[in-house]
Amino acid sequence: MSLQDALGRARANGVDLVEVAPNATPPVCRLVDFGKFRYEQAKREKDAKKHQHANKVKEIQLSAKIDPHDMTVKLGHAIDFLCQEMKVKVSLRFRGREMAHTEVGFEQIAKFTRDLAPYGHPDNSAKLVGRGVTVMFSPLPRNKRAKNPREDAAAHSDNKHPETHRNPAPSAHPQPQPQPESQTPSQSPPPAARKGENFQNNPFSGLDLDGNPSPPE
Repeated sequence: MSLQDALGRARANGVDLVEVAPNATPPVCRLVDFGKFRYEQAKREKDAKKHQHANKVKEIQLSAKIDPHDMTVKLGHAIDFLCQEMKVKVSLRFRGREMAHTEVGFEQIAKFTRDLAPYGHPDNSAKLVGRGVTVMFSPLPRNKRAKNPREDAAAHSDNKHPETHRNPAPSAHPQPQPQPESQTPSQSPPPAARKGENFQNNPFSGLDLDGNPSPPE
């Protein structure tokens, strides 16, 4: 079909002519609503990203004598990974004489599995291989998975302490405003005194400094 015929048919049906395979010979086009086409394309890309996250595997390492606080921290990390559509590999390795009491390690794995039950399920049962135990967890479907407690706690704290913008209250003791400096008329200095007038017993008082000789006494 020629390009003009395809454009005419698109106008007649009230849809758009969209090129879906530009590298094909000849190029392939479809008569679709372009807005709906873009929506479906974005949805497919979003689903593909979800599958990419599911292919990622995060590892959590435990020990038979792990501290309860460390166990809580590692459990929180595992919940975060499962809520992000990632798989979690939990491994526990026995050291030294811990091999004589492997039941302690299996109890740690069982407790970890029970705590992760609302967020993921084990793909295999815990088995001793060599000196360690390994269990792979997969995330539950979103509609069956519990919400991440960390996200709920963050949302609750934001609602409890909303940001408020208030105008500052006026001060009870306002600061005094600086007054403009008053301009006082400048006083001119007194005229210079005549030379020798401020001296007492001046021997040169009888002389006329202006050039007029004084009369003899």
